[in-house]
Amino acid sequence: MSETVRVRVWDPWVRLTHWSLVLLLGAAYLTAEMHWFRLHTLTGYAVLTLVVFRLLWGVFGSESARFRSFLRPPGEGVRHLRHIHRREADREVTHNAAGGWVVVAFLLLLGAQATLGLFSNDDSFQSGPLRFLVSKETSDWLTGWHDVIFDVLVALVVLHVVALLLYRVLKGQNLVHAMVTGRKTLPAGTAEPRMANPILGAALLAASAAFVWWVSHLG
Repeated sequence: MSETVRVRVWDPWVRLTHWSLVLLLGAAYLTAEMHWFRLHTLTGYAVLTLVVFRLLWGVFGSESARFRSFLRPPGEGVRHLRHIHRREADREVTHNAAGGWVVVAFLLLLGAQATLGLFSNDDSFQSGPLRFLVSKETSDWLTGWHDVIFDVLVALVVLHVVALLLYRVLKGQNLVHAMVTGRKTLPAGTAEPRMANPILGAALLAASAAFVWWVSHLG
């Protein structure tokens, strides 16, 4: 049996962002269904803050979190998925060739969803903080897309969960456990990716929150 070693691949900021967005997506659905507009708006601000932070962390953060570390040509992602049935050891110290594009898709959709919410209205007395910048017709159109993108997000979440199950059952790779603990069991000799200073993460998160606060108070 090949020797293995426990390698830290995900820093706390990546894991905090990931699981926070999971909870916030559920909170966004619940608050919308219950017509808790104020809480729904705050949820949107939190989502937008984390998306901005993750984009910054993808440039300045830990090696495994950087886009340049895991974004590969789409063809590599397709080839990777063709082998999803093949049981093999995990060798990735970041997202695999397909997973990297899923991360980007989630960030773009979540960012678009939260941004559109800033211009939305509910045909009563509630509206997003930037509703005043557009006409009622434009706001209605953006509100429609706000709803459509949420449905797309739900579909992507379902596909993501199915893929995680397939990785666990067919390939024998527990990607969820790695996102919880931050560590993977990889072949011996695997180099551990460089982790960024946690203080940098705190500073970037604070800057992201400040930016979203500024945007939300433009009116």
